[in-house]
Amino acid sequence: MKVVILAGGGGSRLFPLSRTCYPKQFLKINGDKSLLAQTIERYLNLVRPEDIIIVTNDKYIYHVKAELQELQVENIHIITEPVGRNTAPAISLATAYCKDKLSCNDDELIFVGPSDHVIRPVNEFIQLIVSAESAAVNGNIVTLGIMPTRPETGYGYIEASKDSVGNAYKVIKFTEKPDSETAESYVRKGNYYWNSGMFLFSIGTIENELNQYAPDIMKVAKCGYDNMIEEFSSLPDISVDYAVAEKSSHIVVVPMRDIYWNDIGSFDAISDMLQDEEGNVIEGDIVSHDCKNTMILGGNRLIAGIDLQNITIVDTPDVLLVAQKGKSQRVKEVVSELKKKKRIEVAENVTMYRPWGSYTVLSEDEGYKVKKICVNPGQSLSLQMHYHRSEHWTVISGTGQLTLDDKTIIFRENESTFIPIGTRHRLGNPGKIPLYIIEVQIGKYLGEDDIVRFEDKYGRKVK
Repeated sequence: MKVVILAGGGGSRLFPLSRTCYPKQFLKINGDKSLLAQTIERYLNLVRPEDIIIVTNDKYIYHVKAELQELQVENIHIITEPVGRNTAPAISLATAYCKDKLSCNDDELIFVGPSDHVIRPVNEFIQLIVSAESAAVNGNIVTLGIMPTRPETGYGYIEASKDSVGNAYKVIKFTEKPDSETAESYVRKGNYYWNSGMFLFSIGTIENELNQYAPDIMKVAKCGYDNMIEEFSSLPDISVDYAVAEKSSHIVVVPMRDIYWNDIGSFDAISDMLQDEEGNVIEGDIVSHDCKNTMILGGNRLIAGIDLQNITIVDTPDVLLVAQKGKSQRVKEVVSELKKKKRIEVAENVTMYRPWGSYTVLSEDEGYKVKKICVNPGQSLSLQMHYHRSEHWTVISGTGQLTLDDKTIIFRENESTFIPIGTRHRLGNPGKIPLYIIEVQIGKYLGEDDIVRFEDKYGRKVK
């Protein structure tokens, strides 16, 4: 069996925690490990590292590599979609990779799951997947259905037949996000399940179904993985649910009974998972008095809450979200409005991650910008220059190596250096601990696109 983890989604429902540059699979919501890291660890109970394939995109590949390094796990495969095309093309790409690069045959089973769900207990979940193998071997696409705990309108539903073969039930139909009255009737009937987005099938089965119901995808996939990469942008933007699952006559559902599942699809979902006996979730530097059914997720500053009820507050350095509890699905409406206004907050955090480390914008105004930069041990920025700004660097901790035209300079704590406009330069960390510097930019234009790269060890575009 191979496990395919889908980790390319951007997501907007957890804004402002989640941004285009740093989606929710990389957030640490219910512990000291990201949702992606927890997902990887979960499936390491099922298969070896070399049997796991993570599908992501170019924007997130260094985040994925950082997660694997933190977990100290090697030999997991990472493949990148040239552009986002939803789950049907992503699954087909992973299947082609398994055939071409891992020499899998049509009988190989593939389990596909998202990278940003919370599932526990893990052992019971893994046993459920193993128990579903027989249905997949017999030519079915198996999907895992979540036992609904409430009439949720934010999830898709699966209607199952009353009769089972083993623990699998024939799927009658899929329904996308019903209204509240319909959702209530589904919960009462007892044979409806939330659509988890997790599937188990053989390579031969999924290719047959794609060939029948999504021939435009299969036509490209038949020519192999490398061809799919070249032609990926021409594929339709369609989910595997719409492309195959809703049309197939070979799909069954295995219910996840007595297993906790949360797709962390909204702040209300986070609250459901973390709330105390008063219905509160209080995290950060918070002082709260007489608050009930309220979530306050704090950042770096003190927040005081008094006599709050049914409120969600999420504080980040550049965005403060305040919403009525139960209405957090509407966050995506705010994100849509911000996109129309071309607000940078949708795409970027105050802290931005790069393959060499990260930077945090501390202050900026017309003519200047101040950053705190972290360069990881052994890493370095590209050899670059700027047309519109000069830079002044001061080391806070660690040891920096500066290439300035044809000179190489070592500078340490409390030492500074100056980079004039138009000068080729590179910052590196030759040491064993992270390098932290304060960078002060001065110039009439301070955009991140004022970078001309001459050399880059991470494969980014150079002049």
